Amino acid sequence: MAEPQRKTYKQQASEYYNKQYESWMPWIEDQYLKWFTKDNKTSYATKQQLDKTKVTGVDQVDNLQDGINNLVGGQLGKGGLAQPAGDIASKEGVNRAERNGKGE
Repeated sequence: MAEPQRKTYKQQASEYYNKQYESWMPWIEDQYLKWFTKDNKTSYATKQQLDKTKVTGVDQVDNLQDGINNLVGGQLGKGGLAQPAGDIASKEGVNRAERNGKGE
């Protein structure tokens, strides 16, 4: 029988780094959003997606769309009416998806 191949130091280090990145990066992103914005990942992603829907190059219309996008996204963030739903979607949806379906 053939012996299983041993992993090189570089392969082991790469696997360890990827494992640590997968477990820590969602937490770091959550902390950044909590400390520096009023967003959670759900409200932040909602605002990003809505920003892509601008249909004109007219400043007044774009400003109106920005206001509506921030209002909608803000409802999912800190102090918004839908904050509990946004927090749950951020923790259980976005973070779990970033970890390929694994829990914390």
